[in-house]
Amino acid sequence: MINITRRRFGQTAAAGSAILAAPSILRAQSAGRVVVIGGGAGGGTVAKYVKKDAPDLDVTLIEANAQYTTCFYSNLYIGGIRDLDSITHSYDTMAGNGVNVINAMASGVDAGAKTVTLEDGTVVEYDKLVLAPGIDFKWDAIEGYDEAAADIMPHAYKAGPQTKLLKEKVDAMAEGGTFVMVAPPNPYRCPPGPYERVCMIAKRFKESNPTAKIMILDPKEKHSKQALFQEAWDNHYEGMVEWVPGDFGGKVTAIDATAMTITTEDGEAVKADAANIIPPQKAGTIAEIAGATDDTGWCPIDAHTMASTVVDDVYVVGDACIPGDMPKSGFSANSQAKVCAMAVRNALTGSDLFPARFRNTCWSTVADEDTMKVGASYEATDEKIAKTEGFISEVGESADLRLQTREEADGWYDSITADIFS
Repeated sequence: MINITRRRFGQTAAAGSAILAAPSILRAQSAGRVVVIGGGAGGGTVAKYVKKDAPDLDVTLIEANAQYTTCFYSNLYIGGIRDLDSITHSYDTMAGNGVNVINAMASGVDAGAKTVTLEDGTVVEYDKLVLAPGIDFKWDAIEGYDEAAADIMPHAYKAGPQTKLLKEKVDAMAEGGTFVMVAPPNPYRCPPGPYERVCMIAKRFKESNPTAKIMILDPKEKHSKQALFQEAWDNHYEGMVEWVPGDFGGKVTAIDATAMTITTEDGEAVKADAANIIPPQKAGTIAEIAGATDDTGWCPIDAHTMASTVVDDVYVVGDACIPGDMPKSGFSANSQAKVCAMAVRNALTGSDLFPARFRNTCWSTVADEDTMKVGASYEATDEKIAKTEGFISEVGESADLRLQTREEADGWYDSITADIFS
């Protein structure tokens, strides 16, 4: 079902819409047609800001979900700090401000004809297309791990039902059992995310299952904020968390979800009572369909504008793009989206185009009143988005400072979700 929550394309005075048969074509008459696929931190921000700053442009947001659950802050739901409603957001305000919101899955892009096809065959025309589809998974990367296995050993790296399922698995795990996380290889969405998640799961176990153990099987030799997370595991969850890096047996080759076993590269079969498998990742599938990915599975972009370097009149923001020195994060996507919105307006209306500047901060909550952060500023070069300066929390910071950082993170979440969805 397609729900167009703002005026339909092709309005007529008598009917209010003109939907043509086989296939339907949604056609707008305006100064320019901007279509955005994906309504998260990247796509939602582009749609909002293009319409806000260029109201004569016709802006359409295509998003499969009528409500959007943020992946950032979803770990706090798993840890019992937030509820699911608090990280779930509506598109009603965006639609009320003039964005045509279509709740449907985009299934095709014809870059030559400048059209997007929806699953029911409806065709949407564009002058500029913005791809913000987030991530998809390389399901064939780990033997035995597929979408069916994810119903038993959830990935929870797309927020919503999988996040709820993982929390249920954590809360129902046998007393004194072993929880196994399989961390992903680089690059992937939110570099500190798996390790923050371990802290939130450990928090739940400490409260209700204190003899439980957590094992992290990691293909990497090091990970984001490593010293800070190890400090947190020692300070808050002593003896509960074991991290196994790739060079010490952390590389996983096979999963048997029925037997709840995870086989490592050295042939060891690890038995889990509950598990979180985060597979290798790639750009959302529609980006590949649009021809915007390269052989890495991600989308190369011009750092000055976020324009695709392989498909004309297409832009890519957020997790799907190759972001240079920036991490794949909600803050990054929001920052890239504002650069992209400016470039799209410039291309269609001749508005000012200023030098691209980017910022990012990633907060990680490791206990109720203990949060740390890492971040940086960036600028566009001809080669990539390049880091200019950065900062990171320090090991041994005071409890007061960590609580202040926690409050700062909550303030950021409220402000960025308002920036995207209102």
